[in-house]
Amino acid sequence: IPPHTPLLYTLSIPLPNISSTITDEIQDRHFVEHLISPSHIPTTNSSFTNLFHCFHHIRSNKKKMKPFEHFKIWGLLICLISQLGHGYYLPGSYPHKYVVGDQLSVKVNSLTSIETEIPYSYYSLPFCKPQEGVKDSAENLGELLMGDRIENSPYKFKMHTNETEIFLCQTKPLSTDEFKLLTTRIDEMYQVNVILDNLPAIRYTKRDNFLVRWTGYPLGIKVQETYYVFNHLKFTVLVHKYEETNVASVMGTGDAAEVIPTVDKPGSDIPGYIVVGFEVQPCSFQHNKESLKNLKMYGKYPSKITCETNTVTMGIKENEPVAFTYEVEFVESDIKWPSRWDAYLKMDGAKVHWFSILNSLMVVTFLAGIVLVIFLRTVRRDLTHYEELDKEAQAQMNEELSGWKLVVSDVFRVPDYPALLCVMVGDGVQILGMAVVTILFAALGFMSPASRGTLLTGMLFFYMVLGILAGYVAVRMWRTIFSGDHKGWVSVCWKVSCFFPGIAFLILFVLNFLLWGSGSTGAIPFLLFVVLILLWFCVSVPLTLVGGYFGAKAPHIEYPVRTNQIPREIPAQKYPSWLLVLGAGTLPFGTLFIELFFIMSSIWMGRVYYVFGFLFIVLILLVVVCAEVSLVLTYMHLCVEDYKWWWKSFFASGSVALYMFLYSINYLVFDLKSLSGPVSATLYLGYSLFMVLAIMLATGTVGFLSSFWFVHYLFSSVKLD
Repeated sequence: IPPHTPLLYTLSIPLPNISSTITDEIQDRHFVEHLISPSHIPTTNSSFTNLFHCFHHIRSNKKKMKPFEHFKIWGLLICLISQLGHGYYLPGSYPHKYVVGDQLSVKVNSLTSIETEIPYSYYSLPFCKPQEGVKDSAENLGELLMGDRIENSPYKFKMHTNETEIFLCQTKPLSTDEFKLLTTRIDEMYQVNVILDNLPAIRYTKRDNFLVRWTGYPLGIKVQETYYVFNHLKFTVLVHKYEETNVASVMGTGDAAEVIPTVDKPGSDIPGYIVVGFEVQPCSFQHNKESLKNLKMYGKYPSKITCETNTVTMGIKENEPVAFTYEVEFVESDIKWPSRWDAYLKMDGAKVHWFSILNSLMVVTFLAGIVLVIFLRTVRRDLTHYEELDKEAQAQMNEELSGWKLVVSDVFRVPDYPALLCVMVGDGVQILGMAVVTILFAALGFMSPASRGTLLTGMLFFYMVLGILAGYVAVRMWRTIFSGDHKGWVSVCWKVSCFFPGIAFLILFVLNFLLWGSGSTGAIPFLLFVVLILLWFCVSVPLTLVGGYFGAKAPHIEYPVRTNQIPREIPAQKYPSWLLVLGAGTLPFGTLFIELFFIMSSIWMGRVYYVFGFLFIVLILLVVVCAEVSLVLTYMHLCVEDYKWWWKSFFASGSVALYMFLYSINYLVFDLKSLSGPVSATLYLGYSLFMVLAIMLATGTVGFLSSFWFVHYLFSSVKLD
């Protein structure tokens, strides 16, 4: 939206068909005119400031308006808010206008391979370097943690100017070490990742009459014991004519476009273009040594270079240089700015995702039926029959009780390792909250792939902020277990803030040593480690202590029944209870495993995962299934007079992590068969262990809290002395 444009005034004009209907029903017509008058709208760039002033008008005139009028104005405001998306772009997605002849600079990211999963810097290999020297791009926390190292490159274009046979450089004769390193990277199938205007280069190949999309291009290829390098690149840049943001075009068509004023910006008359696509086609071309003499960077190679993808000619040898050239072609495209990421995010197999959700819904419905039977037929029937008896009959019935009613005086007995249970529940609430909020924001589009690293950065931010919730839940559960005694709550808070982050740091530190030893860009820099530790102890720990303080001040949950001093003996069971607990994890895993395949492929196979809407639905279904599974198992244990339900309810749903780890091993053996080297396998298993631990804490917490509510509700209905 151009500066000094009255937002509410311009947005109210293109609604002639409905404005009369609204204003006819509002008696105070002057107020409406006052509301949308341009004299009352500050001339500022911020549309949000304009809306704030509008909200202020509504609040100040609230007494003058009838309830129905108030509703009408708020409805108008909702329409205005919904239009703000047309005036603002999400971070990392703002279009950049290039005039014909403007310079476009290509950037390079780390070299990646699905063979090793270890990224390396682009300039670790003998490539041409830019004249101004290698410079790192500004990177956020998430990019650094993901191993991205974005640097400038010598590839430069001029907007809408086709160029061919551009000479880049000729390397020095390859030394023995350089030749060995280059051939090793070709054997390991490393990909070169180049970026233009924040778009990764995409490559199309035909396979069995299908067009396959790839990001980046291979470093080289091995044919009959000879190594060939792709030293000539054919770039295709898709551009679209820049369309000046106009309020009339945003709001619609009709006579409104003729009356809405527009503000001209300096240089807006000059035609420009935006980049909407970036494609690369690698070729191996043998240059003429004589033709390379006296050529400088960006000079024109004297002979025609034919880029043939099916032919390789540039074989590399020791003590021989390699020449690099490129060409670029600009093609005008119908693709508009909001759709330029569609080529990367095009979702194949949507039916599979829907099948996953339907599969999960079947499991949820099945378990919900069991829970309904427990509540309506068993629990309600028993309680109703029990309450209808007189006191003498109740006393006689107490002697003949069986099942869950027998453990009424032991069901809230302090569990084993109560501090550890509170700590794990607190960490689980923190992880679950982080997952829900992050996936919700990603599903709404706030974490666009155009902004690299925002997903991981957002996860860290939400995790730290939700330390308040973790401390609160852990301390309040601690006080509930010990009947209101808040002694030791500070110690519980410290354990909550150090348990999961401490294990995570230990795993990452060990894996980081392996990456450091390999010289990989995936290794977390030492300074970043210091920053993470400072965030941990200066932000996360204090917030957890604040949450714990409020948890200590909050009233504890009172038990509905008293606990005997002497514990009741648990009868011998036909089957080990832990066997049932471990088997319960198969049901939550059944709701997750299909979506898990896509997530694993995204992480380890280099595919883009952006179906967060599906993932959010699956997450909600997973939470419901975990709650139902744990609730059913807790009831089954109580029915066989086993009152030690605390830990069993936690691991009944948390055992899904065991099956996820087994699935990770299966994925390593059958889907990542090409993964080479013990370092790569160790990295894979280490990251899988880290992921599984987080899922165990989150799902276990869901199961425990649902079981705690169920047991409290069940025994609060029992009237016993």
